Amino acid sequence: MRKLVLGACFAALAAVSAHAQMNSDALKWGSAPAAFPKGAQMAVLSGNPSKKGIFVLRLKMPAGYMIAAHHHPTTEYVTVISGDFALGMGDKLDKGKGVTLHAGGFAAAPAHMNHFAWAVTDTVVQVDARGPFAITYANPADDPSKMK
Repeated sequence: MRKLVLGACFAALAAVSAHAQMNSDALKWGSAPAAFPKGAQMAVLSGNPSKKGIFVLRLKMPAGYMIAAHHHPTTEYVTVISGDFALGMGDKLDKGKGVTLHAGGFAAAPAHMNHFAWAVTDTVVQVDARGPFAITYANPADDPSKMK
């Protein structure tokens, strides 16, 4: 059921946002899927994260936004578009073990490697990966889609 809901959210975003060329002011932002903590917005630039193949999306987060330790089945490439974005590798979000990246900064999180992140300031990151997108939280209790 979770994959179906995630797929429907991504499909809706992809339907209104995916183009071959666009300027940032033309992006169509929507609420990020329930697999992410509330407060983030997402725009799909290319591809469809719910389907097999390469996709590119942007995630807009307010200062203080945190994503608990998690991993993906494919490598995730993250470029900071604006703001300050911190991330680290490990099974638990630990701000003492993160590195803050600034606009233009880049990170790669290998497939199946737990990593965590937070927005130090209002931040936009671009994520490039292969779909279908999936996220598995290191601690299932941290999964926002399962919180009431």
